[in-house]
Amino acid sequence: MINIIWFFILAIGIIIGLITGRGDIISNSIISTASSTVDFIIKLSGILCIWCGVMKIAEKSGLTENLAKFLKPILKLIFKDAAKDEKAMGAIIMNLTANMMGLSNAATPFGIKAMEEMDRLNHNKGVASDDMSLFLVLNAACIQLVPTTVISVRAASGSQNPGGVIIPALIASIIAAVMGVIYCKILQRYF
Repeated sequence: MINIIWFFILAIGIIIGLITGRGDIISNSIISTASSTVDFIIKLSGILCIWCGVMKIAEKSGLTENLAKFLKPILKLIFKDAAKDEKAMGAIIMNLTANMMGLSNAATPFGIKAMEEMDRLNHNKGVASDDMSLFLVLNAACIQLVPTTVISVRAASGSQNPGGVIIPALIASIIAAVMGVIYCKILQRYF
């Protein structure tokens, strides 16, 4: 649906521009926008490569493993059924740890595995369990220790202090994760 809306917005803008005799402005803006987009993507990909390397070092050094050890007791408290299953809990911990470290590409397979493991434990197949819903909320509002994507976009855009977003992102993501867990626990009582 959104594709159709965007198509009509662009088509109507181009048609109105051509009717009003501003075709040269349209073509110049398309060319300059395409050029700046390519420049931005090249800058962003280089910065993302650096961050992926830094995160790989954190993973190899055991930082993510230590983070997982710290998270395990906390997650066992908030997950009801998954806490009893080592495979499900392992996948949940690995997904959340990878997300916290900014390794979203590495987190995706663990997230899929976590959902599969929780579905295996689910008594009502085809309907998301409380643990599955809680996991999705935590995954979406995951605490960001290193918001690599935002830092990369800010650096590629020429920000004077691309890392200035770390503390606000950490605070906002902690609040979002805590409130998400609280709302899930409240809703679990009624639904």
